[in-house]
Amino acid sequence: MDTPTDGDGVFLLKRVHNDGSNTNYDAVASERDDDESKPKKRWKTILRNNLLLILTITAAILGIVIGFAVQTARPSPRVVMLINFPGEILLRLLQLLILPLIVASLISGIAGLDVGTSGRLGMRAVTYYLTTTLLAVVLGIVLVVSIQPGDRTGGGCVDVTERSPVEKLHTLDAFLDLVRNMFPDNLVEAAFQHVSTVEKNVTTYRRCPDSVNNVSRHLNETVHTEFELERRAGMNVLGLIVFSIALGVTLVKMGSRGEPLRELFICLNEAVMRLITVVIWYSPVGILFLIAAKVAGVDDIAALFTSIGFYFLTVLIGLFIHMFISLPLVYFIFTRKNPFKMFRGVIQALVFAFGTSSSAATLPVTMRCIEENCGIDQRVSRFVLPVGATINMDGTALYEAVAAIFIAQYNDITLDFGQIVTISITATAASIGAAAVPQAGLYTMIIVLSAVGLPPEDISLVIVVDWLLDRFRTTVNVMGDAFGAGIVQHLSRKQLAISDSCGESVLTSNMEEHETRQ
Repeated sequence: MDTPTDGDGVFLLKRVHNDGSNTNYDAVASERDDDESKPKKRWKTILRNNLLLILTITAAILGIVIGFAVQTARPSPRVVMLINFPGEILLRLLQLLILPLIVASLISGIAGLDVGTSGRLGMRAVTYYLTTTLLAVVLGIVLVVSIQPGDRTGGGCVDVTERSPVEKLHTLDAFLDLVRNMFPDNLVEAAFQHVSTVEKNVTTYRRCPDSVNNVSRHLNETVHTEFELERRAGMNVLGLIVFSIALGVTLVKMGSRGEPLRELFICLNEAVMRLITVVIWYSPVGILFLIAAKVAGVDDIAALFTSIGFYFLTVLIGLFIHMFISLPLVYFIFTRKNPFKMFRGVIQALVFAFGTSSSAATLPVTMRCIEENCGIDQRVSRFVLPVGATINMDGTALYEAVAAIFIAQYNDITLDFGQIVTISITATAASIGAAAVPQAGLYTMIIVLSAVGLPPEDISLVIVVDWLLDRFRTTVNVMGDAFGAGIVQHLSRKQLAISDSCGESVLTSNMEEHETRQ
């Protein structure tokens, strides 16, 4: 039998007399039941909101344990390959979605910026975000090249696998290849091929018959160098990025005429995001087997985890320098104000960002802190911060640059100048394009590795500590958004003042007109 209520959610307790008759109901507040159920509800909410994170951490731990267990039995290469198979499926799914992800997210994101209406406000915000993101990438590259986290063997002997030598090109050749790939001559071909300059030694000689021995002799042999453009397998990520940005800007300038195409890419982007959501829930399974296969196939476990530890430390140092030195310095240069007052104002948002690991989820808290504690105009904060949550990913870009070069160092692959520049540009653009993706680093890391031809399966090296680094990266991203709002308001203070005066003039005119009519 259901317990009756008084209509306000207060339970009525039936009082039963000795004679068995029911005379009345006593109102008993249901707060006691609510108090008892609150901890359960709280834990259910925490579990539901962080389920993917919990599964990822659990998968990483299980992967290490299984890898250790298998490694002690000295597994054959076939066994390692079979263990790696579910992880290989994950990598194939990620690579499958790279092309639509880059094109749809960049075009829809740029076309969605109301640059024409927002004018200088929008341009200043976008310029700041691109500049600080590129600054973070350069900082990460300098640190990883200096610290060399991927080349930490602990002073002992390690097994090195020799790979086929790669053509050594001059810096100029690498730079020209970079520019060539930014402007592909065939957009469809750019989805699976890129061009590279190949230096070849060509020997020229004169062949003359010998009348005595009837054999040819080589006379006047000369050797000269020729350069050829060779098309190689691998997606031309830079070309796709440049085309997507150009098309997005064009759609903005077309205004209402470009609206149908813009809506198409927005719809495509949403569909890709839903596909990615499905893949991301499979990722704990793939991560478990990727890590297990990597640990099982490594002979020197100590050297592997030493390298990962130095990699973790390198990323943390880079994020610390960018957050507490680079960003405050940029803020001070443009505003001549104390940047640490901004830190005090948004401390709640920073804690929230570390807890949720999401710039988008932190956005309401960031807005409130910026407006109430830092005195930022609502017209600035409500335009700059949502854009920043979408395209400002300083921490993510720094992490990707460090991780890509770390993987190259671990595999004893030397990157030339052109490849490092490619990492810089690709990490910057990829962090913008995939910013709204859950666990965006997993996807953008694949994009950066593909751009410079590094093995995508070695992403398992960095996944082990990625869940923790992701929280630090998000905190840096939110702090960058806050500084961006402060800088844009300072640079736009004259335009805001003019807008305020115009608004007051219109209000005064309307009041006078109203009084005249009366």
